[in-house]
Amino acid sequence: MSGSGRTRTAMEWLASAAPDPDACRWEWERHPMGVALLPAGRLWDVLILIGKLGHPTFDVLSRVIDRPGPVLADHGSARIGFFVPPGTAGRWLGTGVRAAGRGSWIVVPHPTRTARGVRWLVPPDGSGLLTDPAVLEMSMHEAAAVIARSAGEGDTG
Repeated sequence: MSGSGRTRTAMEWLASAAPDPDACRWEWERHPMGVALLPAGRLWDVLILIGKLGHPTFDVLSRVIDRPGPVLADHGSARIGFFVPPGTAGRWLGTGVRAAGRGSWIVVPHPTRTARGVRWLVPPDGSGLLTDPAVLEMSMHEAAAVIARSAGEGDTG
């Protein structure tokens, strides 16, 4: 599939989560902010980590699997959002992670653009691929261990 075909497929997949997919596409194409507000919980949930844990988790996840599901970062990468299967938010028990599921809304940029305040680290490909929550959790644990080791190395005793 060509790049423009993948973009169209990714845009259609994301827009299908919106109550009004046509309005969603209009927001991406014509609104100066270039973002749409989409409901979580239908096609995907989003697990949002603070950047201090989110970036190392993303690094581990990228080494563990060929391609994670879509991943968003906010301005300054203070928060990283991993798209996971619907229902994950309701079952998530980890601390320090915001779980956005049914009843939550997410600011989502066009699949191929950076918008003010939010950008894709891994854009959707239109296939519906999402990150497996178990693999994400394992990556979070490994990232937390790396962070703890690094903090321990800075101790002078």
